[in-house]
Amino acid sequence: MSTTASDPLAALGTLPGVVDAVDSVRKAVDRVYGHRVMRRRSNEVTAEAALRGARGSAALSGADWNLEEVRRRTDFSGEGEAHVIGAALRLTAEAGQLLSIWRQSPLRVLARLHLVAAGGAAPEDTVGRPRLAGEPVDEPLIEAPLPDAEEVAGRLEGLSGLILSGTAAPALVTAAVVHGELLALRPFGSYNGLVARTAERIVLIGSGLDPKSICPAEVGHAEQGRAAYVAAFEGYLSGTPEGMAAWIAHCGRAVELGVRESTAVCEALQRGAA
Repeated sequence: MSTTASDPLAALGTLPGVVDAVDSVRKAVDRVYGHRVMRRRSNEVTAEAALRGARGSAALSGADWNLEEVRRRTDFSGEGEAHVIGAALRLTAEAGQLLSIWRQSPLRVLARLHLVAAGGAAPEDTVGRPRLAGEPVDEPLIEAPLPDAEEVAGRLEGLSGLILSGTAAPALVTAAVVHGELLALRPFGSYNGLVARTAERIVLIGSGLDPKSICPAEVGHAEQGRAAYVAAFEGYLSGTPEGMAAWIAHCGRAVELGVRESTAVCEALQRGAA
């Protein structure tokens, strides 16, 4: 992939197809923010987007529950799918609280996200820290080869440095790279997909593209399907300009589908149906 020494992410924003994806996302986000319901009931739209985003992220991690079942349930303390749903809900709630820390220490935020996701379901000495040499990873959706612990540590530091140094790249590009890199590294022993998608959400909120968190990309990732998600991610792993552009465009489409979902929520609120 093309890079510049000072701002490697900015180079990704100029790839064929990426400029169009960024423009399309910006227009879609502007439309939903301009909806008349957003003037008085944005908090309700935000809450509903959080619920639907958590459901979508959990679905990609193997817990594909009906939205109404997620809404109805109050106890997610069990094992298996129930815990995955609960983890996704906790992460979505946590994302907005971590913006100021993300700008100062992305690695602290990632540690916190894993702690929140694990919720007592992982060995205490493994929670909130990158995996050590020889430690297993439970991430059934992503079967790509695992980087070793030393590479993970180095690349996490590199990712943190990119975030802290700032970039002229559009928010979509930064969010897609953060998401893709965390999926590639799978730095924790568990819940890496949930953490990666939450980090994407944090970037989209903190960048100012989606400050009220009403454009749940997780909904769009789930709607496009697990197979398409994995195929697009393989483009990221390839590191080629075409592969990177395909992954960024996939993430852009996910945001647009999230916008469509929240637009439907706005319409329902306007009709008094929700």
